[in-house]
Amino acid sequence: MSDLDHLPVTLDDVRAAHDRVSGAVIRTPTLQSQTLSAMTGANIYLKFENLQFTAAYKERGALNRLLLMGDNARKNGVIAASAGNHAQGLAYHGKRLGVPVTIVMPKLTPTVKVMQTEAHGATVVLYGETFEAANAHARALEGERSLTFVHPFDEPDIIAGQGTVALEMLEDAPDIDTLVVPIGGGGLISGMATAAKALRPDLRVIGVEAELYPSMHNVVTGADAPCTGDTLAEGIAVKHPGELTRRFVKTLVDEILLVSERRLEEAVSLLLQIEKTVVEGAGAAGLAALMEHADQFRGRTVGIVLTGGNIDTRLLANVLLRDQVRSGRLARIRIRLQDRPGALVNVFRVIAEQNVNVLEIYHQRVFTDLPAKGLITDIECETRDAPHLARLIAALREAGYDVSQVELA
Repeated sequence: MSDLDHLPVTLDDVRAAHDRVSGAVIRTPTLQSQTLSAMTGANIYLKFENLQFTAAYKERGALNRLLLMGDNARKNGVIAASAGNHAQGLAYHGKRLGVPVTIVMPKLTPTVKVMQTEAHGATVVLYGETFEAANAHARALEGERSLTFVHPFDEPDIIAGQGTVALEMLEDAPDIDTLVVPIGGGGLISGMATAAKALRPDLRVIGVEAELYPSMHNVVTGADAPCTGDTLAEGIAVKHPGELTRRFVKTLVDEILLVSERRLEEAVSLLLQIEKTVVEGAGAAGLAALMEHADQFRGRTVGIVLTGGNIDTRLLANVLLRDQVRSGRLARIRIRLQDRPGALVNVFRVIAEQNVNVLEIYHQRVFTDLPAKGLITDIECETRDAPHLARLIAALREAGYDVSQVELA
């Protein structure tokens, strides 16, 4: 008996799911990234699941589950607990198929997510302060209203639907020898690993989790690291992975890597700048893993799934600005001056000589440890790169100024 025989989803199930959902979900492109390949030393292929109608791969599993339901169950409707991509995928395809959809979300769910889900035709119920409370309420409503509960990851039909991503990737880029897949609850990597290992037993499947939420890594390694904190990869910030999916991961996944928040931010920014594509934090986790663990992938042909593109625009703007600061293109320099007329004239002369653009100026006279006639001036400026910034600071110091750079935490 092979390792695959005791698992409840097979390659045939994934293939059947693909036949079932084809035409209703987008067959997203799998494209080589020459620039990212050159940067990492790996031959990188990207699967753009952020181009689905609801901007996430979750549609695949949700639709497969809906299509396998009986007529009575479809008529009664389905219910799920989700504040993310599963809610929108289920709502969109439920409306398309005429299946009533109820989604239970925690009360603190951002209004934009509630509105997006309602826009797809779902009834949203806000309940509890946590996902656990919302999930328990959804299970209670399941029985009270004779609804069918659709789990976001821990069901065979969901897993089979998500596995269709791997079928398409390996058909479009058959040279791939390593798949790098984000792990939240584990549904995507379970389905993809099922298909990939059946087709190519030698192919490596690597999971990726945020350092702040290493829940599946804990399961596999026996560790007990905490799962808490504000991560950019909120789509994979799962404290308790599925009971079913952990069986798939233990059997089929070769390794689970953890990535830092800084790498997640850098990956989101790089994908926008280089590939001109918007991804959420979880969607960038695969690229973040290649950046943080480059030695493991150098020389390999790697397939990365960009799992979703639903990121708050204000958060995206913040990520991009922080990346500019880290790269030296945006900086805040702090200069100690005497509080007298014309004190800034020579400062700006030096700045102009270095061809640096000034964006903002902040004076601080009171909350400092300087003498009463002293002041601190923060100047926010735009430079070409880190060496350009270094030349500016050197020129200011050469002119006699006490200057320092305000760093990110």
